Amino acid sequence: MSKVLVIEEFGGPEVLQWQDVEVGSPGEGEALIRHTAVGLNFIDTYQRTGLYPLELPTGLGLEAAGEVISVGAGVDYVQPGDRVAYTSMPAGAYAEQRIYPADKLVKLPAGIDNQTAAAAMLKGLTAWYLLHRSYAVKLGDSVLLYAAAGGVGLIAAQWAKHLGVNVIGVVSTPEKAALAKQHGCAGIVMGDATDFVAQVRAATDGKGVAAVYDSVGKDTFEQSLDCLRPHGTMVSFGNASGPVAPVPLTELSRRGSLFLTRPAVFDFISTPEDLRAAAAKLFTVLESGAVKIEIGQTWPLVEVADAHRALESRQTTGSTVLLP
Repeated sequence: MSKVLVIEEFGGPEVLQWQDVEVGSPGEGEALIRHTAVGLNFIDTYQRTGLYPLELPTGLGLEAAGEVISVGAGVDYVQPGDRVAYTSMPAGAYAEQRIYPADKLVKLPAGIDNQTAAAAMLKGLTAWYLLHRSYAVKLGDSVLLYAAAGGVGLIAAQWAKHLGVNVIGVVSTPEKAALAKQHGCAGIVMGDATDFVAQVRAATDGKGVAAVYDSVGKDTFEQSLDCLRPHGTMVSFGNASGPVAPVPLTELSRRGSLFLTRPAVFDFISTPEDLRAAAAKLFTVLESGAVKIEIGQTWPLVEVADAHRALESRQTTGSTVLLP
């Protein structure tokens, strides 16, 4: 028997419930994984509330690391005993064991431990596509990064600094400001600053930033546009304050012919080849020491409801790892 989390309705953390199930054996193209560490991400809360609706009943969780127990027919990329990690649909990482498509797994190098992998896969690959694909940063660029002390933010800030980019981080407390500066932010703007746009403009000699990486959504969208330089890129990749309302395209032209994108990480790692190539870039920058994963807190996996409450109330920093 294995413990597996299931939700039967959308709602708050109280809808999370644990069940004992027989996991069974992997079929063709599948692997049975014993989880040793599970990542917590904001997308988990979006799926729990129904903002990103899944077919009910459903599991939750899109990121984990562990050991391959057995494989089904036709699987040759991984074998029993391999340390692996993943981040992708279908949801269901909140489990002690699960059966998962083998072609969505990546093998972990010796220099990456399981907790680091569980903390880094989704957030690290998000940082990768933000900096390399949504807006490909250039040496000397200035960018604005929301939630700079969060899981994605700490990784993205370090990686951007490594690439020669000036990062202006947005945070909510002095403690988070200090953490963001320690991890690569050259400047800080408090999220509740009444002169937010003016501060960003002042930090860029009035020019504005080349790109805004905005994970907040509804409450910050317009001010983010106002922080961009002409031809700058608005990357809206999260909805912490709710989804962005429809925006007239003329808002982009009148601010200097801006670019707007609403990307999702899974579109950049949709094939095994793309996934493994992106993961290799992530593992390389981690093993080099240029980017360090900050695990701010851990919870027992069975206490994931408390972890959701802490994440949604901004009580966490860095990455959160759930331990089966």
